[in-house]
Amino acid sequence: MASRASSDAPLSGSPARIPSLPGLGTSWYERGPRYWLRRVLSAAVWLAVLAFACWVVVLLYLGEPRSDLPPTARTVWDGVQIAASCVAVVRGWVVQRRGHRRKLQDPPTPGQAAAARRDQYRRTPGLVLAGRFALLIAAPVLPACMAFAVGWLTAAFTVRAYPSELGARRWLAAH
Repeated sequence: MASRASSDAPLSGSPARIPSLPGLGTSWYERGPRYWLRRVLSAAVWLAVLAFACWVVVLLYLGEPRSDLPPTARTVWDGVQIAASCVAVVRGWVVQRRGHRRKLQDPPTPGQAAAARRDQYRRTPGLVLAGRFALLIAAPVLPACMAFAVGWLTAAFTVRAYPSELGARRWLAAH
């Protein structure tokens, strides 16, 4: 057993080691320039991916199926797509904010956040999602699905703090 004079014994007043969070490292603790740079770069990368995906959707939408419609039906179809996309953007925002609020009620510890991140990037869910995406390409609701993604991601990147940050702060206060 280490004595009180030993450097191996933790001091009762010394803080616990700041845990590293997925995507944020230890920059979340001080919320300085490194933290904001990471958040802005993450949002910028997702914005670029989303812009490319939306561009592909618009190209697919303007392609063969739409051009086969008569002019009156095309106008109605465009109106329906615009209305569905507007509703989907709002719905994506609401779904993300409700999920965020629910996660803030019971935020994950740093270990749980790392495990969730690891599980999220396993191979099997990606293959399942790829199969679903292939079905969506054939569906005429792809513009609305992309609008939902735009709303969801916009809400995800405009939160004040992530649930993993709150969980880590609570864990740090308890240790």
